[in-house]
Amino acid sequence: MLEVITKRADFLAANKGLRNARTGFVLLTRPNGGAGVRYGITVTKKIGNAVVRNRMKRRFRELLRAALPEHALADHDHVLIGRAGGVERDFHLMAEELEKALARAAEGKGDSGRGRRPQRGNRGRKPEGGRRA
Repeated sequence: MLEVITKRADFLAANKGLRNARTGFVLLTRPNGGAGVRYGITVTKKIGNAVVRNRMKRRFRELLRAALPEHALADHDHVLIGRAGGVERDFHLMAEELEKALARAAEGKGDSGRGRRPQRGNRGRKPEGGRRA
């Protein structure tokens, strides 16, 4: 039985796991401590308006429902993050890419985090006193 991830903390935890990027999506996988096979979907407002985002989420949901019973990692969270090219992409091509990404994750392989932006910190902010030092 597939379970849906709903809590923000679970999505943030999955972000620290393995990352497999494809043209239309990014797959995050992370062990969940025996909670079974769970999945979550995230599509940001950068992708488009609500109609476009909801269409992408429906496609992702169907992709996961088809792929996870056979190819899921046991006791792992699987999170799909939508990318800009995901709505126009061929559904069968995305299904193949998802299976390949799941196979890579099962081998323990992920993409490097080279292109990641640095964490937000105290860059250029004023000190507590309100004036710059």
